[in-house]
Amino acid sequence: MNGRAASPANLMRTAYIEQRRLIAGGVGLRRVLPLILLFLLIGTVTLAPRAMGQDEAAAEDGGGVARLFDHFVGDGGPITWFILIPLSVATIALTVEHALSIRRSTLLPAEVEDRLAALLEKKQYAEALQLSGEDDSMLGRAVNAGLSEAANGYLEMERSLDEALDERAARLTRKIEYLNVIGNVSPMIGLFGTVYGMIKAFASIGDFGGNLDPGQIADDISIALVTTFWGLLVAIPALTIFALFRNRIDLLTAECALVAERLLAVFKPAGGQRSAAVAKTAPAAAKTAPATQKTEPPTKTAPTAPDSVPGDEE
Repeated sequence: MNGRAASPANLMRTAYIEQRRLIAGGVGLRRVLPLILLFLLIGTVTLAPRAMGQDEAAAEDGGGVARLFDHFVGDGGPITWFILIPLSVATIALTVEHALSIRRSTLLPAEVEDRLAALLEKKQYAEALQLSGEDDSMLGRAVNAGLSEAANGYLEMERSLDEALDERAARLTRKIEYLNVIGNVSPMIGLFGTVYGMIKAFASIGDFGGNLDPGQIADDISIALVTTFWGLLVAIPALTIFALFRNRIDLLTAECALVAERLLAVFKPAGGQRSAAVAKTAPAAAKTAPATQKTEPPTKTAPTAPDSVPGDEE
């Protein structure tokens, strides 16, 4: 990037368009939604018997793995089964989708770069414009935006290139925003489960009075602790992966800017020459220069009268 930021109006327009697209169907979420629903269905079918108390015999006969599953999943209650575990599955699915779509070979395909470089070197600008318009990568969109403004000079080409990169970077950033949302919401859900479990525990103490049931109290406290465990287990990877993808987007955007500017360098004026946008305004300025730089003739000063006229003295 050359350090110039897009105007606030363009940024607001881009943000609004992306928000509407996310609300309407989502970017990438439609691809992973069937997978999320499938895992949710499997989890529901698997954990429903445990919730209804139908697998007590199987739990008693199970080994160490079954006990771990019972402690960290079965004792979590509905909040863990139907909210936190599906969120963990969604995190995994989104991570896989982003890893496949946000990478150098997808955003900066080497084949497209080589073909554009060859066309621009041969001065086949129409073919280069068509090729970049047909390519949906970040590089293709950026080069296409720059070539579309070639008639207006190199400065306009750079401005259009920057706006195209900002628009694509904003789209990718909003695409990974789901991970940020999951990472921030999951601890809150875990805290909600903690409060729910503690309320049940104190309610059990009040119901039994002096005759406490340790098993019931342990179940209620297990809900509180397991939901907190799952909330952190989901949030920590989600926020970490979000930060990694955000840094990757920044890196690839900067690299794409360098590649696109190198491809469009054939339009850059040579050293010491002015750009096309400045050259267009130069003739008009030259025409008006004589009219504005006319020198006024020197003003004539009237001769000063002498102090005394000869002959007036007697």
